[in-house]
Order: sequence, then structure tokens, then C-alpha cells
Amino acid sequence: MIVTTAGRPDAQSVALVEEAAERLQVPVVERKKRSIPKLQDIYQSDVLVAGKDRYSFYKRGSEEPFFFHPNSATYRLKRIVKGEVDPLVAAAGLVPGDSFLDCTLGLGSDAIIAASCVGADGRVEGIEADAVVAFLTETGLRRFPIEFPLLQEAMERIEVIHSEAVEFLKSCPSDSRDVVFLDPMFTTPIEESSNFETLREIGASYRLTDEWVAEALRVCRRRVVLKDHYESPMFERFGFVQQIRPYTKVHYGVLEK
Repeated sequence: MIVTTAGRPDAQSVALVEEAAERLQVPVVERKKRSIPKLQDIYQSDVLVAGKDRYSFYKRGSEEPFFFHPNSATYRLKRIVKGEVDPLVAAAGLVPGDSFLDCTLGLGSDAIIAASCVGADGRVEGIEADAVVAFLTETGLRRFPIEFPLLQEAMERIEVIHSEAVEFLKSCPSDSRDVVFLDPMFTTPIEESSNFETLREIGASYRLTDEWVAEALRVCRRRVVLKDHYESPMFERFGFVQQIRPYTKVHYGVLEK
């Protein structure tokens, strides 16, 4: 991977380039008015672009850039404010002060909802195995421009951890997190946005395993929650009690301690 500026770089985008190059240990390439496909062809590489207010990642062979956006967390949080019950919050049984470990952070939409519910006295950690996704999500959570204070506060409270999920779980003491959350994205796609599809292309791909579920159950104090397509065989295979939600593709399963 290489990192470069947008077409018309300014001081801020240059600073963002330097930050990404240092954090990800990748070379900086001058843009010189060259297109992204041209840079991909010349350097035979993925390209990370530092714009004025965000990073955009262009994977070779992908037509769409990947960038951080809170996505569904925005309207989900607005529904919570109106008094509606979020299905993740209900499945996890989250209350203020809880600790929530998201083993498959991605863009962090679920972690944002959890962070808002557990509040300032709670703790939300998000594990992301892919270095680029972890970097984009971490910087996006801190810097995404949004005029929704409740959402912004929740985003800033999330701790991003670049690690492979099972290995991180093995390092955790038993009964150390109230809820452990799994959304491995290996079955039928749930989200339909182009940005989510790009995430599926560039992010780490996993299959849920006996070891993963066992470690998650060991680490949690109350329950493990699985998010997946409603037709996923993983609910039954690993003993999750599937919570049926009519008229939606997204279902949650609960495995009690």
C-alpha cells in the first residue's frame, strides 16, 4: 500500500499523509495530479488517500473507495432517543456502566450504539484484525464531522484494538467483560451499502469456530451475542438462542454464561 494526498493537497492533508505513513509504516508518494487508477497501476498497490477531512482507501480491483462513516448508528441512536428499543441493546441487555467487547469492529456502528448505552462509566472495546480498517475506523471515530453530540460522545469513548479476535480473547481474564459481541460477516451480507461491501472485500474474513465461541464465553460475565443473517446456521450450531425479528434480515442470538 502507498499513501498520497488528494488532487489538490493542503497543509491538513499533508499532515494526514504523514500520520498514516507513520502509523501504518507505508511509503508516501507524491500525487502529481495522477489519478488513483494510474497510481495503482504504476505502483501495483492499494492506495490510501488523505483528503481535507478524511481518509479514503482504494483497493486494487475495487471500484469504490472505503472510508469511515457512522452509517446506521446515526439513525439507530436517534430512534433510541425517541424511546425505541434497539435490538442489539435488547439482546445484550446493556445498562449504564457495562463493559462491551466487540470482536469484529469493522466501521464500529454496533460499538457506537453500545458506547452510548453504557455511558461514560461503561467501557467499549472494538477488536479489528485488518490494520487499514482499524486505522480508518479509529481516526474516523475521533474526527468525523457530525452535529449530533450524543453520537460524537459515544464515538470518542470507543477503544480500538488492532488484533486478531481469538488471540485477544485468549489474553483476557475470565469473566472480565459483561458482554462479548460477534459479527463475523461470513454468511449472506446483511448491509446493502457500497461502503459495507467494500469493507467485506478489504477486511479480515472469519468463520466462527468452537474456539472463538468458547473463548468469548469464558471472557464474558453475562452473555455472548451473535449478529448474523436470519438464515445463518451458526445460531443453532453453536447453541445461540436466536431472537426472531419479523421483516428484517438481521437477527441476534444469545448465549448465556
